[in-house]
Amino acid sequence: MSAIVEHHAVAHGLAARGWQAVRKMPRLRIRFGTIVTVAYFIVIFTILLAPLVVVIGGSFSAPASDKVVMSYVQFPPERLTLEWYGKIPKAQLKALGVSFLLGTAVALGACLLGVPAAIGLVRGRFAGKPVVSAVMRAPLQIPHVVSGIAFLQLFYAIGDLGGFYAQGTTAGLFIGHLFMATPFVIGSVAAVLQRCNPRLEEAAYVLGASEWRTFRRVTLPLIGPGVFTGALYAFIVSFVDVPVAIFLASPAATTFPVELFNAMEQDFNPSSLASASLAAGFAIVLVFAAQRLVGLDSLLKPRTK
Repeated sequence: MSAIVEHHAVAHGLAARGWQAVRKMPRLRIRFGTIVTVAYFIVIFTILLAPLVVVIGGSFSAPASDKVVMSYVQFPPERLTLEWYGKIPKAQLKALGVSFLLGTAVALGACLLGVPAAIGLVRGRFAGKPVVSAVMRAPLQIPHVVSGIAFLQLFYAIGDLGGFYAQGTTAGLFIGHLFMATPFVIGSVAAVLQRCNPRLEEAAYVLGASEWRTFRRVTLPLIGPGVFTGALYAFIVSFVDVPVAIFLASPAATTFPVELFNAMEQDFNPSSLASASLAAGFAIVLVFAAQRLVGLDSLLKPRTK
């Protein structure tokens, strides 16, 4: 009898120790806020990536029969094919190259104009500074369709006076896109420059550095994240623009979005999806290459120390 009692006591002690050990184990708590955050990001990424997935998936779709002419988007594809990538019109490939070169030129031009303007607005002291700042940011408030019509009329007026009509030329597209993109560089550089310590530049002057050397060795590294962000925005604004380019483009100078818009409006087939997929793929590869070679994380950290 005593053995049985002793056995029950030992069992009870082991059970109590086991329960205490379980209670001391860290509990996996999933908070309601965490669930809402995860669900929110899932919805956001779905909204952002779903159109891209449909476009890329539709570019690989083949008709159910070789006798069927596809003039529609089929997703998910019933049959896979690379046929549409070989049928991309040369006009779209040419327009894609024009858009990339134009976007690069606009990004460089916007930086050349926007960086000095931002430094002047932040570091300068002059009368009417708020008015000048508002004027430089005015293109952000003007609808792009209005800007396109305004530039079209302006180029016609200049052509009537001087004989050179800029509409329908790459130069006209460059001017119109530069007008829209420069405020992005001004805003991003000014935002970074306002957080930088001006005493760093003053220290460089005290140590005998010239204005150019101070800008190149001190100011430019400080505003590097803003310059990079502004240039990226300027490139994107130029590359995806339709409202301004549709007024200023011509068969000799057409951007990729306008060419794609005309192709889908007149005679749509999945080759347009294939060219759009190439553009999206190039953009993704470009971002990953920049991250790998340059390191976007380091560029986005302003050097204020």
